[in-house]
Amino acid sequence: MAEIGSHDVVVEVKDTNSTPEIKEEAGSSFSLPFFQKLIAEMLGTYFLIFAGCGSVVVNKNEKVVTLPGIAIVWGLVVMVLVYCVGHISGAHFNPAVTIAFAVTRRFPLKQVPAYVLAQQLGSTLAAGTLRLLFSGGHDQFAGTQPSGSDLQSFVIEFITTFYLMFVISGVATDSRAIGELAGLAVGATILLNVMFTGPITGGSMNPARSLGPAIVSNHYKGIWIYLLAPTMGAISGAAVYNIIRFTKQPLREVVRSGSY
Repeated sequence: MAEIGSHDVVVEVKDTNSTPEIKEEAGSSFSLPFFQKLIAEMLGTYFLIFAGCGSVVVNKNEKVVTLPGIAIVWGLVVMVLVYCVGHISGAHFNPAVTIAFAVTRRFPLKQVPAYVLAQQLGSTLAAGTLRLLFSGGHDQFAGTQPSGSDLQSFVIEFITTFYLMFVISGVATDSRAIGELAGLAVGATILLNVMFTGPITGGSMNPARSLGPAIVSNHYKGIWIYLLAPTMGAISGAAVYNIIRFTKQPLREVVRSGSY
């Protein structure tokens, strides 16, 4: 989720009121550290989907986890994984987050396809594992689908992902934030969003979270919502935070450089 301690970027802090300016190192895209990042993203997304979607499947079968329990699982697993591999890959686990960072120039654009592929692979493998474990009479769709209108679900997914990315931008890209609390803040945001949007949209906020189970179950109802709305919401959330981010630079320099 949060771009923390990346090996392939250089962070320059000009003063206490400025924020990190990300500069890509030449020739680093195919280095060993980059492949380590991809493995971290794949494994992190796998564990995220296995735990989160697993709680959904278990609740459908046993009716013991409940909606608050599912929300807590999603929030806790994100928090734990951010602290586990955030310093390796940035702990995105979400194509929408990766794309939003790239659009706002806080992540190398040429690394986006590999990151998204690793995240989607992890999600699909996790969904496949759950399908194997809960087969037969226990087979349940672990993905997301609208319970109401497509427009309602689209707007909800856009707003919740906007909110999530706004929080991520605040705690993970602003040098004045308390970085040690990034995992807690992001996990709590996901917990809150899933708590009240779960019954309506499934509380996705993540294209990989929805697409992985859809591929495994061959169930694509409303999938366009979960690919487009979170991506647009994340880009908007990151852009809006950059607008309100304090900077001593003149506006014309900010617009020209794309950095704060």
